[in-house]
Amino acid sequence: MMNNNASTPIQDVLESPRYKLVIFDWDGTLMDSADKIVSCMQMAAKQCDMPIPTPEEVGHIIGISLKPAIMQLFSISDNVLADNLVAAYKDAFVSKDVTPCPLFSGVEAMLSRLNSANCTLAVATGKARRGLDRAWKQTDTGHYFSASRTADEAESKPSSDMLLQLLDELNMNVSDAVMIGDTTYDMQMAKTIGMDRIGVSYGVHAQVHLEALQPVALVHSIEELEQALFQQA
Repeated sequence: MMNNNASTPIQDVLESPRYKLVIFDWDGTLMDSADKIVSCMQMAAKQCDMPIPTPEEVGHIIGISLKPAIMQLFSISDNVLADNLVAAYKDAFVSKDVTPCPLFSGVEAMLSRLNSANCTLAVATGKARRGLDRAWKQTDTGHYFSASRTADEAESKPSSDMLLQLLDELNMNVSDAVMIGDTTYDMQMAKTIGMDRIGVSYGVHAQVHLEALQPVALVHSIEELEQALFQQA
């Protein structure tokens, strides 16, 4: 005799989404790109005769806009050196490094289900516009998002500027939205304006640091994230 409760697909049991607007960070939240970022930053350091940063050191600055991140990572204030490192990093990312950057398993299915449930999706990322557009083209996911803000269009995280711009463009209230990310910068930018936030533990910042910024949920996989987005408060 068949057990009707044994394997009910998650999309059949989920109800309406908890938020009208879901804003995602990109790197480390939807795309598994940390290894490539680390590799490219190390290549840039070598090219510019700078100390080679460890993966942990690079992980700490992922999420900040590129030039401020580089200045923080290498503890420099020299704009010319910072610009040289930025150029070397971009060249490595686009032309030299071949580390793969896949979406995390289940991301596209989650985005599709949220769209089908009439949830508005957006991106707030430390990438530049060219980088986000390139990632969207690579993954064929740009059509899921109604709006986005990048590092060259707003103040760097943890400023709330990206979120405020997105709310204004989409005519949404703070209470309508949630910010999802893997770094304390994502959590802080939302906390500052009283926006709900969900931390993901599979990215670059430690769970304990995400928890300190009081997210409404802390999830450990895309499946858990999807469940949190449909779970009624």
